[in-house]
Amino acid sequence: MSQVRVRFAPSPTGFFHIGSARTALFNWLYARHTGGVFVLRIEDTDKERSTEQFLNVIYDSLTWLGLTWDEGPKVGGGFGPYRQSERMDIYRDHLARLQAAGRTYEKDGAVYFKISGEPQIIDDAIRGRVERTEEKDFVIVRSDGNPVFHFVNVVDDITMQITHVIRGEDHLSNTSKHTELLQAFGAPRPVYAHIPLILKQNGPGKMSKRDQGALVEEYQRRGYLPEALVNFLCLLGWNPGDNREKLPLAEIIRLFDLPGVNQSNARFDEKKLAHMNMAYLLEQPADRFVALTHDYCLRQKSAAALAAEPAYFREVMLLSQPKIKAIEELPAYTAYFFAEDFPIDPKVRDKVMAKGDPKARLRELAAALQAADFSTDAALEETIKATAAKSGLGFGDYQAVARLAVSGTNVGPGITGMFRALGRDRVLRRIERFLAA
Repeated sequence: MSQVRVRFAPSPTGFFHIGSARTALFNWLYARHTGGVFVLRIEDTDKERSTEQFLNVIYDSLTWLGLTWDEGPKVGGGFGPYRQSERMDIYRDHLARLQAAGRTYEKDGAVYFKISGEPQIIDDAIRGRVERTEEKDFVIVRSDGNPVFHFVNVVDDITMQITHVIRGEDHLSNTSKHTELLQAFGAPRPVYAHIPLILKQNGPGKMSKRDQGALVEEYQRRGYLPEALVNFLCLLGWNPGDNREKLPLAEIIRLFDLPGVNQSNARFDEKKLAHMNMAYLLEQPADRFVALTHDYCLRQKSAAALAAEPAYFREVMLLSQPKIKAIEELPAYTAYFFAEDFPIDPKVRDKVMAKGDPKARLRELAAALQAADFSTDAALEETIKATAAKSGLGFGDYQAVARLAVSGTNVGPGITGMFRALGRDRVLRRIERFLAA
């Protein structure tokens, strides 16, 4: 078989949708699995709606997801240009060929393609045998002179020598028009593979750009890991053949093939994506996790965190890594590390202050902390345990009120790690202020 050539052909007419990302991913995976070529082709003949801003969103989103293209804009290749707006001469030549063969006519200023009327039988790599007969001629060039999607799509696939067309199931109904055109040009058919739709989280119907969680940029903005999103997307309609869900990319590439793609539609599940993202976050090496959190703080303009000493910022972020579900939680989760005027949660305060004499316990602990070793978690834990043992109480009786005084809440990293990061002076100052209030 000749080398596999697949293409992803988005239109720069809006933000980058999860469904588009999944189509790009399946094409990219198939190219990588077979040692083939992944072509990026821009369908920008809709001059009214295509913009450079949306074009850059496509480039940025694909690059962020790691879906590098082998041919296309910015990288070139032997079958360009790769933007349809730059291929008008090619379309004119192919139109002339159809006209010379007597397969077109004009009506109301538009150019129509004469169908053969024969049944079009498609052996789809996912759907199986599909038979459909086009019943009426269709427009291939509008009255304003612009070629129509069906025509340019087929001409591009022919001239770019595309061997496999992997696209959404919603295009299946177009395929008989495309095979009619391929036949008229005497061109070989690519292998068609129509992948299942992505359904919205709640209720019936396909996920649209207006649905929550539908845009790739949203996950970028929220600090999601691209590899988590890629892993999640590949499972929307494909199964590796076992019950594993979290898979390294090299393993996904090795296993990915068209027979493993499901026919049934896949439902988008934002909770599952969030869980996948958390699993990836937990295993990030320290340097990458800190870099990701720093980038997120820059985007959020978190001035207090960014003003901190780099070593202190790193320590706080690494203390938080095992506890958070997503990077977007970090600003609220770590706020008290970077500011002295943090709020005290009234519900937590009422709960903590209702048991025994918490202020007396806090004074005992403050006295013990004056002479405590703040260099290790173990030493601080021993100090709190020893203080509790003297009064016949437990670690938790001291920990709850100390955490409230020092952070204003009851969630966060382990108390000893928090004390160690903040240091003796800040911890004691905060306890004194809480006792005075």
